[in-house]
Amino acid sequence: MRQVFRKPERWRLLARQFFNETEKLVINSIPLIALISVFIGAVLVIQTANNMTSPLLPKMYIGYMARESLILEFCSTMVCLILAGKIGSNISSELGTMRITEQIDAMEMMGVNSANFLVMPKMMATTLFNPLLTLMSFIMGLLGGYLLIELTGMIKVSDYLTGLRFAFNGYYITYSLVKTAVFSFIISSVSAYYGYWAEGGSLGVGRSATKAIVVASALILIFNLILTRIML
Repeated sequence: MRQVFRKPERWRLLARQFFNETEKLVINSIPLIALISVFIGAVLVIQTANNMTSPLLPKMYIGYMARESLILEFCSTMVCLILAGKIGSNISSELGTMRITEQIDAMEMMGVNSANFLVMPKMMATTLFNPLLTLMSFIMGLLGGYLLIELTGMIKVSDYLTGLRFAFNGYYITYSLVKTAVFSFIISSVSAYYGYWAEGGSLGVGRSATKAIVVASALILIFNLILTRIML
């Protein structure tokens, strides 16, 4: 971390790498997150509706429960667990390949701070922009529930929309975004660590990627508990 957070030698190179990593790690994750969120939103509506069989419960609570489930847990924790597999393996395997092919050693021989040049843009891109994926996931999840109701007529659309607006707490959005930023930092830093110090040839790269995903996922669950206890 001391090497990563040292002052860059050339800010222009850092900016170029930052935009490249943003496209590779964040923008390329949009289709996957959007697809998963739409179907999860639809599943949440079905499950909530099947568990609200009492005629005394207003149907608007289906939209309310789907909204709360998405914003409090799925759009931050579950999405980051998915990204731990996608982004974490990408970072770890890329740096691991550079390590075993001695590209990192060559950069060190030339006097380049390889940790800062290779890792800092990845950490910045994921920590700053992954919260936007959380917002997109929230919107797509609600849209998935809406499309399901339109197609099946399970409840009135007006009841669903009323539930989405009922007792909305804007702080939950902040809570979810903060969690995503912390989880994204964990994913990028842990994956970069295991990739940067990979050894043992191509098999070592695979082992480092597996360790990165497992450790990052475990830390996400631990910090999810800590942040929830602190912020709620």
